[in-house]
Amino acid sequence: MTTVELQLPEGMEITAELKPEYSKVLTAEALQLIADLHRKYEGERQDRLAARVERQKFLDEGGELDFLEETKAIREDETWQVAPPAPGLEDRRVEVTGPTYRKMTINALNSGAKAWLADQEDANTPAWDSVIGGQINLLDATNREIDFVAEETGKEYKLRPDEELPTIIVRPRGWHMTEKHILVDGTPVSGSIVDFVLYFASAGRKQIEKGRGPYFYLPKMESHLEARLWNNIFVDAQEALGVPRGTIRATCLIETYPAAFEMEEILYELREHSSGLNAGRWDYIFSVIKTHRNKGEDWITPDRAQVTMTVPFMRAYTELLVRTCHKRGAHAIGGMSAFIPSKDEEANKKAYDQVTNDKSREAGDGFDGSWVAHPGMVETCKEAFTKVLGERPNQIDKKREDVNVTAADLLSVKDTPGQITEGGLRTNISVGIQYVQSWLNGNGAAAINGLMEDAATAEISRSQVWQWVKEGVKLDDSGEQITKDFVQKLIDEETAKLSGDNLEQATKLFTEMALDDEYHDFLTLPAYELLG
Repeated sequence: MTTVELQLPEGMEITAELKPEYSKVLTAEALQLIADLHRKYEGERQDRLAARVERQKFLDEGGELDFLEETKAIREDETWQVAPPAPGLEDRRVEVTGPTYRKMTINALNSGAKAWLADQEDANTPAWDSVIGGQINLLDATNREIDFVAEETGKEYKLRPDEELPTIIVRPRGWHMTEKHILVDGTPVSGSIVDFVLYFASAGRKQIEKGRGPYFYLPKMESHLEARLWNNIFVDAQEALGVPRGTIRATCLIETYPAAFEMEEILYELREHSSGLNAGRWDYIFSVIKTHRNKGEDWITPDRAQVTMTVPFMRAYTELLVRTCHKRGAHAIGGMSAFIPSKDEEANKKAYDQVTNDKSREAGDGFDGSWVAHPGMVETCKEAFTKVLGERPNQIDKKREDVNVTAADLLSVKDTPGQITEGGLRTNISVGIQYVQSWLNGNGAAAINGLMEDAATAEISRSQVWQWVKEGVKLDDSGEQITKDFVQKLIDEETAKLSGDNLEQATKLFTEMALDDEYHDFLTLPAYELLG
């Protein structure tokens, strides 16, 4: 394999293969910026991760989440607003999500959506080729120089000519992830910084020339201080590349339980770079289980499919998000609908009906747009929002001053109706293993049982199983107690129905994460160690 020599900054080492085409994004300027930001902010990143550990200790010892007293003045100050919507972000009534794999990049950009969440996080396997290849795909797409031919069918994929493409919004990895192949002074660099810089310094620059970016989605933050860290990095990066301050815009995913109590503060920290908040529903459910896993039976959730957006604690979260965003002049973006089209007519009708109902509810509640996981669902989402918006680009003027969500409302998990069944337990096991297998095989967006799943699926699945075992839950349909032995029996039975590469590794990892005495914060961290 031919490799390329790169101009590396002093103290930087890249331990992975360097293909000739990688030089398109691994430029001397980008690598220098990665090194500079790492040296300046790695200590603060570690401090923020340590603060997460301290908060978890506080919760385990009987403390509870609440709105912060020390930031009360920010919440009560009615005068501040975020920056006005940036070009290409005024109308976000439908956004399609998906990884930056070449074929899926083309499909997303041909989908007719207003925006594409180009995902380098939960829908992407962060193998080296995917990380760098995804950046090349984004650059080629921005230059309209992207095509793809499927090896198995010979089918060609190209961008539709002369059509306006969706606005690209890149989601980098969260603060907890590193890029193990790039070391600075012997330490792995933050995956967040790598993904951000490589886009900003290449395709992002092209987007500035086109007047559309660079724009980002920021995942898995747990506090406004983590948002402050991002804002400081944006300021420094813009200065380093000679880009006017405020050109970068970021939408923050409110997908962790602690962040739900700091929505206004997160907007405030990023206000000159802010383009709103998103209701990251699946990771939010995962975080609810994760943060309160040691607090007893009041925090046990029913089968995943029964934790809908209309249960009390989820309803409170979305209502507060819309109220908060519109109060500050920001977009409120709804959660992802994971349904995908089916060849089964009955299943297909049910999927489209569920997407229509979900998006109609969000539009009626005041959201300005929402996500779908498949291009085939774009028009359905667009129609639901257009019925409410008409020709208006958004409904930020719908202030939802009728909403008054308390901390108790956000914490009302015990009021969630539903049952824990053997079918739900088996689904958690089967889907969890299948997703991990897909992830290890290099596909972070897996179609399973009519849904497009990402890493949040496996996180909810293994977390629910872990908590049910810990609390000795009895199944509502059979009375069987959920023990380690019982779960292991079901794992053996469900795995016997599956096949394919990396099944043994996937089953082993899922089993360890679901049945270990100690709870592990992220499934993707040990999974990443298994990747090349």
